[in-house]
Formats: sequence, structure tokens, C-alpha cells
Amino acid sequence: MSTDFDVIIIGSGPAGVSVAYPLLEAGFKVLMVDGGSEPDVELPSSKFLDERSNNNEQWKWFVGEDFHALKMMDAVSPKLRTPTNRFVFSKFNERQYVDAENFVAVGSLSKGGLSNAWGCGVARLSAHELSDFPFEESEIIQSYETVTRRVGVSGANSDALSNYFGLDEWSQPPVLLDHLHQSIYNHYSKSASKLSTLGFKMGRSRVAVISQDLGERNGCDNLGNCLWGCSRKSLYSSADELTSLFEFENFSYKKGFIVEDFFKDKCEIIVDGSDEKNNETIRVKKVILAAGTLATTRLTLKTLKLDKTLNLQSSPTAAFLLWLPKKLGHKRENSFGLGQLSFSLKLSQQVSAFGSTFSTTGIPATEFVRHMPLGKRFSIDLLRHLLSSCLVGNVFLPGHLSTTSISLDKNSKLKVIGGYKESVSGLFSESLKVLRKSYFKLGGIILPTSFTQGLPGGDIHYASTLPMRKSPTVGETDKNGELAELSGVYVVDGSCLTTLGEKSHTLTIMANADRIGRYIANEAN
Repeated sequence: MSTDFDVIIIGSGPAGVSVAYPLLEAGFKVLMVDGGSEPDVELPSSKFLDERSNNNEQWKWFVGEDFHALKMMDAVSPKLRTPTNRFVFSKFNERQYVDAENFVAVGSLSKGGLSNAWGCGVARLSAHELSDFPFEESEIIQSYETVTRRVGVSGANSDALSNYFGLDEWSQPPVLLDHLHQSIYNHYSKSASKLSTLGFKMGRSRVAVISQDLGERNGCDNLGNCLWGCSRKSLYSSADELTSLFEFENFSYKKGFIVEDFFKDKCEIIVDGSDEKNNETIRVKKVILAAGTLATTRLTLKTLKLDKTLNLQSSPTAAFLLWLPKKLGHKRENSFGLGQLSFSLKLSQQVSAFGSTFSTTGIPATEFVRHMPLGKRFSIDLLRHLLSSCLVGNVFLPGHLSTTSISLDKNSKLKVIGGYKESVSGLFSESLKVLRKSYFKLGGIILPTSFTQGLPGGDIHYASTLPMRKSPTVGETDKNGELAELSGVYVVDGSCLTTLGEKSHTLTIMANADRIGRYIANEAN
């Protein structure tokens, strides 16, 4: 009985695409499958403020023809309320049988996965940060460079965070700062040494957004539509890379196909799955799991018949509203809608925090009204005058501070129970203290009561359920992502990260997937 493919890659997100390239280049016959959901709302193509003022059809992407934004008012993130992102998250928990308690469970069945609606934050782990991983830094450096150059990263700038991000030699220049961020940055250049004594460092955000044209993608033009979707494709999405993969004759793609189970049969692996109409069986030599941490973990537990509770790491997160009093009355402007300036906080010898600030222009006022301590009517009046002189910020702590558990029940449903260690509240209190002092010196005031801690899982940084270990046991992976006691099955998404730091983790997932793909390709030679 012959195999249909050498490799099946389950998932077309950043990890799946990154592992595919080295395998295809080595001549492997590769099949990639995903849930297949695609955009069904036309993206805004003009400047955000122009669209909102002059386009009579803007309500279709702002509210939705089915009033999607209004139906999702209880969702924890504005990304989940955006009609243009509906396809990204649709039916994930239902079709992947996820049951969450005190945890915001988010995943995707779309082509390109969560990279269709992410914050584009990127960073490279240092040698020290990789010390817990079961491989040397030298084994992943080439992959970091390959992925960074391929996806297009901007932000290269000689500043206080150059070493922290570690990407400048492979990156494009940063996108243009808006007026408010430029004001803060100017203040910081004069106060950097004093603020460093507080443990506060600031620099340009490094993001997977091109500031210069790259291939068929156009550089950022500061339209301000980042939350709603970039018609210029300046923001990286792995869905845009499928065109490049199709140039390989040995690449096949099946959309709308959900893998339900797989099992070893001598030298082959039998993969069972279905679309919404038919069941299908596929024979392969190797399986690569890149479906996202929740889906990959569920499939692994089901396949191994593993009655075991695993730990899931996610980053405790908080958000705040920063007011610049001297900019009160400043005219709203179209500007880049993702992180423009980032900061690191040294909270203790063991714990650091990371965050970024964003323009408020492309974010609906309702996102701020819902967190104001005043009634809606007074909040709207206040924000009408205040918001154009405000920025919104976030803070992330390391994932080892989470106590979230994940397991499979008797009905093969994934049970996720969220939680954080008791020290998290104190660390956020310390973060707020440092941020207040630091931003005050930079001309900003964190508005009272605006600093809000998010629910477990709200960060959508999920990792380490099937961590890489030097000597893995069942439910863990080896240094090359291969599952213990299940040879030929590799994990390349966030599930296999040994630990989750405070930094943005997607680029590390992609680099690690590239590294594992190179290993599999070389092993076959």
C-alpha cells in the first residue's frame, strides 16, 4: 500500500507555512490542510477617517451586514468584534470541541490562521532566553534570519531596545510615528538614562509589517485600518504565502479539511478527517502539527489516548489609556494602528514585562467607553474631547506565571481551566507604578482606573503544552519537535515551545518550525 504524501501539515498559519518551505525545497511531497475559512467582507482601502466620514458603505465593515459587531459586544478583544475578522474565529470552539472555564479560548480554522488578525509583534529570543530550550542558539539563528527576511519586519533603529529585539540587521526601517508617539519619543531621548534606573527602556516597535515594498506586497502607507484589515497587505499573513507555496510542483493544499484522528500503521500514518460533507482517509509518512496550541494539543491527547492534565502557558496581560495633556485638542490623524513604541520593564531579577502603545484613531470609541468608570453618556462626552490626545497601551508578563490546565474529557472535548499565580497582581501593581512614573516624565498620564488586567487567555499567546525537552516523556517533544512515543509526528506551533516569555512569540514559533523542517529534510538525506 503506497502513501499518498510524504508529509501532511495540519494548519496553514505561520508555523505551517514556515515548516513547509524547507521540506518542499528538499523535494518532499507535501499536503497542507486547514479549516479553509476565507474573508467574506471587503476591506476598507482608503484612509480610515476618510472612510468613516465619506463612505456610505463603511457600515458593512465597521458594524457588519449581520450586525456582527453588536452581537459580539461581550467578546474580550476588539479583534473578535470586527466584521472583517469574523471568518478568522468562526466555529473554532464548536468544531474543535473546546470547553473553557475562566479562560478566553481563541483559535482559527481560516486559511492563514490567527495571522489574519494578530498584532504583528515580533522578537528574537536571546541566548539567555533560549537556555531552557534543548538546543543551542546557533541551531536557530539561521532560521530567525530566514523567516525575518521572508515575512518582512520593520522597526530597525539604533535605540534602547535594539538588543532586546535582536532583529535590526535583517529588518526594514520603522513605519512613520504619529504626532503623539513622536512627542513621547522626543521626550524619551532626553530622559532615557534616568528612566533606565526605574527599569524602563523604550524603543521603536519591531513588527511584521513592511515599510517598503516586498514582492507583491506594498509598504505601509499609514491608512489607519490595521484593526480592520490591510488592503495593501503590508501586515504579514501566512495566507498570502500560499501563492509562493503553489509554485512548488510537490505542494498540494486541501482547504476545509479538519483532521479528526490519526494512527500509526507499520511505516505509515493513517490520517482521518472530513470537510463539512465527507470523510476521507489519507496515508502519509510524517505528520506535522501546526494547527495552533489548542487544536494541536487536543489532537495529540486524543491520538495518544492520554489521560493526563497538561500545563498551558499564556501571558498575563493588562491594558491602559495614556493621556498627553499638552496634546489636548490635537486633531485626529490617520496613522499606523499597531504598536509604534514598545517598552521593557525590569520588575525583578527573574521577571520582566513587555508592552507597546498604539494610536486610538482606528479603534471604535465603544472599546474605551466600556471600560470607563462613568456612565455611558458622560463617558462618550469625555472621550469625544480626550481621545485624540490619548494612546492605548498593553503589558505582557511571562507565561510561566499562568496556572492554566488543559485536558481531554471522556467525550474527547478539550477542557481548559484558566488561572494565574498569586504573584501576578503584585507584578501588575509594580508595572503600573513604574509606568506611571516613566510616562509622567515623558509628558503622559495613565488615566485613573484605566489600567485593567485581562482574563487568562485574553492575550492569545498560548504555548508549552507539549514542550521540547532533552529527555521527553509521553506528552512532550524532543529537541526537534517529535512527539515522545509517536515517531514520525512533529509539533511545530506554540505547543512545543519549552517556555513562554513576555516577548512576542510568533517569530520564534516560525523560526523553530523552519529549524525543524530543515532537520526533517536533512534527516532524509
